[in-house]
Amino acid sequence: MLGYWDPFADISRLHDRFVARNDAERELGWKPAVDIFEDGEGIHMRAELAGVKPEDIKVSVENNVLTVSGERKLESSVKRDAFHRVERFYGNFSRSFALTDEVDSENVDAKYEHGVLTLTLRKRPAAKRRAIEVKAA
Repeated sequence: MLGYWDPFADISRLHDRFVARNDAERELGWKPAVDIFEDGEGIHMRAELAGVKPEDIKVSVENNVLTVSGERKLESSVKRDAFHRVERFYGNFSRSFALTDEVDSENVDAKYEHGVLTLTLRKRPAAKRRAIEVKAA
């Protein structure tokens, strides 16, 4: 006789593994997803911060390190025991990025729109690529 396979037991084990991982991540805080790209204007960074109020976001540059930190707060109008499931991360977050010397850390623009923080880090004038004319001797 073949053994009995219980698919619900497998699902339960997977769920327990997933919940344990999420609980560990929640204790450490969460890290928003970030895209970084470069163009002729400078270096741009976009961070997904849906549900975070602009006043709860801090951006700083110190010793050539850019840090984005803040907090996403759980809505206080809803009782915690009324939730059936909480999958989004709440609490403090912090991301830090080393800057190269070509970035002008005094010239950083920050804009927050539709849950996305966009930072533009301008390059120093000497760091911008320029064409050099070759003259005949």
